[in-house]
Amino acid sequence: MRSIFREYDIRGIFQKELSEDLVKKIGYFLAKKVDGDYIAVGYDARLSSPILFEWLASGINHAGKRVLGMGMVPTGVNYFSNFVTFEVDGKEIPPAASVMITGSHNPPQYNGFKITVDKAPFFGEQIYELGEEVLQSDSTIPDNPAFIPIPAKERYIKYMLDEFAHLQGLQQPIVADCGNGVAGIVLEPILSGLGLRYRGLYCEPDGRFPNHHPDPSVEENLQDLKAALKEGDLGFAYDGDGDRLAVLTPKRNIKGDELAILLARRIESPVVIGEVKCSQVMYDEINKIGKAIMYKTGHSNLKQKIAQTNAHMAAEVSGHLFFNDRYFGFDDAIYATLRVLELVAEGVDIEAEIEALPKLYNTPEIKVKTTEEKKFAIIEELKKRLPKADLPPIEKIIDIDGVRIHFEDGWALVRASNTTPVLVTRFEAKTFQLAKEYQEAVMGLLRKIMEEI
Repeated sequence: MRSIFREYDIRGIFQKELSEDLVKKIGYFLAKKVDGDYIAVGYDARLSSPILFEWLASGINHAGKRVLGMGMVPTGVNYFSNFVTFEVDGKEIPPAASVMITGSHNPPQYNGFKITVDKAPFFGEQIYELGEEVLQSDSTIPDNPAFIPIPAKERYIKYMLDEFAHLQGLQQPIVADCGNGVAGIVLEPILSGLGLRYRGLYCEPDGRFPNHHPDPSVEENLQDLKAALKEGDLGFAYDGDGDRLAVLTPKRNIKGDELAILLARRIESPVVIGEVKCSQVMYDEINKIGKAIMYKTGHSNLKQKIAQTNAHMAAEVSGHLFFNDRYFGFDDAIYATLRVLELVAEGVDIEAEIEALPKLYNTPEIKVKTTEEKKFAIIEELKKRLPKADLPPIEKIIDIDGVRIHFEDGWALVRASNTTPVLVTRFEAKTFQLAKEYQEAVMGLLRKIMEEI
């Protein structure tokens, strides 16, 4: 059961791992760690989410805290609730913490919890410590799913309509694929309220995900959106809880690190954080106009780094975009959509700007299966062997998250996933042939190490 307490969140299979007893204890022991009386809780479109809400609320109430229930919302709305106040018993109350009940882009039987405490991500050692307390407890928590309803969704929609009122009447045709996740319940009112020209695909929440899986980083899940795009259209696809985005034109699938370049160009002296998987093009282009910082993969890591550096934004290749410029420093695909539409309103030809970027050739993520027990040991052994390995000449090694090996004309990345028993690799170079050469050389060394460990 310890495996459900992960680096960035808590995630498992409903009833099999996320049992009533366990979830009540998660609510109880989490609430005990929160300074403040009110914890805001929302949930995604999964069929198990309302039941998990009742169990979690019972635990929070048993700890003597009060639950602010926002109902079904995207994760961005849940994060947003930490930065506003709500009227409770005649007083304006700021939530001391929030919990988002979501399985994100996992299959329908999964669910979980993304936690924010005092406006900061609750992750890593904090989650592991919570897990130990929960698993060691033999207490019984009674049913008490009472909550105070709060209009978080409505407050969020109004905020976006006010902040982006200048987009009113923009003529750019939009196609939005919500994948039957939860993004549509705020995206559609915002797009309609701004008078934008949009067509929605699968915007009705359905936790069975009957049309395609809600993970826009997987190419096959974008087929319906691609088919719907006509010349001049801009397409947006969302994951199950609406914190991750894919942006498509009829010719291109634009990655998060590419978008970061375009967005950073509209910020004066931008400071932008990227993860280790981001293209070198992103770092080089942003360093021409500001400062780019390389950091660990993972939404919690990047939110924490934004808070430490006060960077304007952060980006992951997979489509998590974090804005601290004019926003609150968290990943929110609906907000990111509106910032991309601002580029269009300012006359930016998105496709042309991407086309004009320096050309490098990179692989998608290549995942190598291993075990939870071995994955970090393999990375440590790889670090030891790299200086003497039979590889192309190495210029530098960055080891903030796995190893990113810089060669003369490209780089290779090998890192252990924090959420699954795999090693994640990626390769980039000035030519396709060089990228393949780097891949073959590094993968050969990796295979040797895996055979020995």
